[in-house]
Amino acid sequence: MSEQTAGEPSAPTDGTAGAERPEARLERAVRAAEQALIEFEIAVETFRVEVENFSRLHHQKLGPMYTRLDELDALIAEARAARTGDPEDLRRAQDARSLVMPMPGVDELFHDWLDSDGISDDAAAMLTERPVRPPERVRPSEEVRRLYRELVRQAHPDLAQDEAERGRRDAFIAKVNAAYGRGDEQLLRELAEEWAAGPAPEEAGPTQSEELYARLEWLARRKELLALVARELEESAIGSMLRMAPDDPDRLLEEIAEQLLAQVAEREAELASYVG
Repeated sequence: MSEQTAGEPSAPTDGTAGAERPEARLERAVRAAEQALIEFEIAVETFRVEVENFSRLHHQKLGPMYTRLDELDALIAEARAARTGDPEDLRRAQDARSLVMPMPGVDELFHDWLDSDGISDDAAAMLTERPVRPPERVRPSEEVRRLYRELVRQAHPDLAQDEAERGRRDAFIAKVNAAYGRGDEQLLRELAEEWAAGPAPEEAGPTQSEELYARLEWLARRKELLALVARELEESAIGSMLRMAPDDPDRLLEEIAEQLLAQVAEREAELASYVG
């Protein structure tokens, strides 16, 4: 049997060699859950921005067609009522016309307010049927998406244990989300530099099992809430349309526009049969 080298620590004889702390496995589970939650939040926020942008484009491109259809429906109902004189047809005509009538007396009711700083120009135009500036076309580029994901992964508030650090991250991520929603690549780059120059996030110290379990429970509840948000987005009218053509939403808008144009032609032909 060889002799033990001088100064070499003797091997433990109690069977604890390589043993892992019970909290270590739980801590790894918490870290994995945190990263999974962050990735899920990124996906939900990305889809929310896509739905919001598609909604703006949908309203901008197709809004006039929907307005024309409503007007034709009102004209058809009025022409039918004029021909039949039936009280029910007259009621339907009134209902159809009410859908396209502007809000009465807005200029008079809100004259002073509209001229003050209490309401934006676009909001005032919407209330009074003045022309509204078309919304800006916003669709985050691949580089914007990359910058956004990197910033969220680095600065997400859920990675902080200290309340002060969490508050700092909350404020920072709010700016990141706003820049992403506008597709502002330059601002995202500036925010990346700001984060890199700021204080490094503190390393989480040893945690007790109770705290780790509580953390896992909180992460699970947070994911459930995000799942509800994601489901609402997916089941919304705009979200459902967007999911039909996620890679080419412009083509989907063109197809819907073609369908609406066909409906407009049908309504115009029906109106002509009454008034012609």
